[in-house]
Amino acid sequence: MSRILSMQVFERVASEGGFAAAARALNMSPPAVTRLIAQLESHLGTRLFQRTTRRVSLTEAGEAYLARIRQILQDLDEADALASAYTNELVGRLRVHTQPVMASYMVAPILSVFRQRYPGITIELVVETRKDPPIEDFDITLIGVDQITNPGIVARKVVESDVILVAAPAYIERCGLPDKPEELADHACLRLSRPDAPLGAWSLWNVKSADEIFKVDLDPVVIANHTDTLLRAVLDGAGITSMSLDIVAPYLMRGELVHVLPLWVSGHLTMYAALPSRKFIPQRTHVFLDFLIAHIRQQNKQVLQDPGLARI
Repeated sequence: MSRILSMQVFERVASEGGFAAAARALNMSPPAVTRLIAQLESHLGTRLFQRTTRRVSLTEAGEAYLARIRQILQDLDEADALASAYTNELVGRLRVHTQPVMASYMVAPILSVFRQRYPGITIELVVETRKDPPIEDFDITLIGVDQITNPGIVARKVVESDVILVAAPAYIERCGLPDKPEELADHACLRLSRPDAPLGAWSLWNVKSADEIFKVDLDPVVIANHTDTLLRAVLDGAGITSMSLDIVAPYLMRGELVHVLPLWVSGHLTMYAALPSRKFIPQRTHVFLDFLIAHIRQQNKQVLQDPGLARI
C-alpha cells in the first residue's frame, strides 16, 4: 500500500463527500478507491468513514486524521514547489477558497488566460459562504471585509473598490437619468439585503467630499439577498442598483450598463487574500495573486479613467 496515495485518496473522498465522486476527481476506478480506503483503515486499525446507502461521513477518528494529513499533503506540495522553484516551470495544485460573488466575477474571468500562461498549475476552487473560512486548509482564501482584525491572519490586500450605482441603457432611455441623489426616490431601485444589516435609507457619499453624505428614503421595487439575481434584473432594464465596481466593470466597458450619478458612491469594499500561517508560500500562490490583482486593478482603472464610461 502506498501511504501517500492512500492519504490523497482519503482526503479526496472526504472533500468530495463520496467514493464515486472522489474516483472521478482522481481519474481512478471506484473499486480502486474503495480498496485503498479499506487498506488504509486496516493499517490504522480504525474506521475512517461511516457508510450508508445514501451518504458517506467521517467518523471521529476520520475527522482527526483528516486534519493532520491535510497538513502533511500541503507540506509535500510545498516540498515539490520548493524543488520546482529551481526550474522555470511552475507546477502543482493551488487550492483557493472564495465566496460565490468573488468566484463568479473576479476569479472565474481570469482562469482561462491564467491556465494558458501557467499550464502546470491546477486550480482547485472551493466556493461557499462561511463566516469563519478554514484558512489553514487552503493556499488562498479570498475574503471581503472592511479590515483584517485578527492579528493571527496573514493577509494581502487584493483590491479596494467603490460600490457604484448602475442601470441598463434600456432603463435610462425609458425612465431618464437622475441628476441628483434625491431623484432616486422617483426611480425603480433594486436593493441587496444582508442578514446582518437592516435595509434602511440608501446612504450615498460624494467622491469629491467624503463628508458630504446624502440619505435617500425609497421603496425598492426588488429586494434580494442574491447579487446575481439583482444584476440579471438590472441588465434586463428593471431599474437602478448599487454594486461593487469589480463586478460591473466588464458590463460598463461593453456598454451593457451605464454609471448612474458618478459623483456618488454607496459604499466601499476591500478584498483580501488570506494565507495559511506557514513560512513557505509556494511560488504558484504568488503568481496567481499577482495575476488576479493586476487583472482587477487594470479593469477598474480603465473604467474610472474612461470619461465615456464614467458618465453618460
